[in-house]
Amino acid sequence: MEGAAEMDIEGQSQVLPISNNSKRFGIRNSIQTNFADDYVFQIVPKNDWTSMAVSLSTNAIKLYSLATAQYIGECNGHSSTINQISFSDPSSPHVLHSCSSDGTLRAWDTRSFQQVFSLNAGPSQEIFSFSFGGANHNLLAAGCNSQILFWDWRTKRQVACLEESHTEDVTQVHFIPGYDDRLISASVDGLMCLFDTGGDINDDDQMISVLNVGTSIGKVGFLGEKNQKLWCLTHIETLSVWDWKDERTEANFEDARSLASKSWMADNVDYFVDCHYSLEEDRLWVIGGTNGGSLGYFPVTYKETGAIGPPEAVLCGGHEGIIRSVLSGVPGQTMDNHGIFGWTGGEDGRLCCWLSDGSATSQSWISTLALKSDKTRRKGRHSPY
Repeated sequence: MEGAAEMDIEGQSQVLPISNNSKRFGIRNSIQTNFADDYVFQIVPKNDWTSMAVSLSTNAIKLYSLATAQYIGECNGHSSTINQISFSDPSSPHVLHSCSSDGTLRAWDTRSFQQVFSLNAGPSQEIFSFSFGGANHNLLAAGCNSQILFWDWRTKRQVACLEESHTEDVTQVHFIPGYDDRLISASVDGLMCLFDTGGDINDDDQMISVLNVGTSIGKVGFLGEKNQKLWCLTHIETLSVWDWKDERTEANFEDARSLASKSWMADNVDYFVDCHYSLEEDRLWVIGGTNGGSLGYFPVTYKETGAIGPPEAVLCGGHEGIIRSVLSGVPGQTMDNHGIFGWTGGEDGRLCCWLSDGSATSQSWISTLALKSDKTRRKGRHSPY
């Protein structure tokens, strides 16, 4: 049975010292769920931030109220791992898109929880990522094994396939915000490729540049006033910042995990979950986690002398395992008028809502309250793209 119950912060019996500038957060909500031994893969918000979609290792997508955690419904249809979900089209705010290792990319109406359409990449294909864009806003690009496929999403017709740009799985594709015809791809082969999708899309004529990261790439994202720069996280936990227009490295943190750990008096960083950029503040944070389920937001200085500073926000006590997804604001701010800082989900099957207590002291709440399953969790880290 799905439900939600809002509870007070509890389990405040232990306090850990952290940075003097760190914010502390406590668990706000606990939800009864049937996650059992399932992983939480990704949490994404609806465009109006009224609800959120959560992808699970059961190949299902569940929807909850972002403010109250009330269960809304779920979408079922994928037969293998869901690698990405997104509310991608502002003109169709109720439509959620998903791609999977079953070789399909699907659209769902989150009002009826029914499938709207499905695109199939072909036999033995896994779709790891997708992005909507193009000069006419009609293209849907997807990373499928080592290829990049393009569809006209209006006609559902495949219009191009790039086969020679990458030699291994394409983990990320992103149309660049503000540059509708520019696409960035990233791969296990350690390369990021920039394409012009404005004309006839092919490997020979449309590739603008190649950026060599040198190791398998996990996630990329954009930053800067004009999105001219991008951050890159790798599968060996390195971080780099690039200027894709000028084709140069702004900063390279091969020892990013070590730098973050040295700045965190309370714990060591075992992995990175994501990066978060604030356009208003022009600041970048790398979000690092521990195998025990703590999370820190570490400020990244990439201009001139590169540095990773002490965590400015720490989330402790909600999880007991690897955290796979973070949906949040920036340290010192909340996402909405409910005082919620963010949501996290992980390999312990928990979905946690974090609420700031408004204190500026250098403490972090340790809480035992969270959405969790009734079964004992697996301890090993699951590592799909």
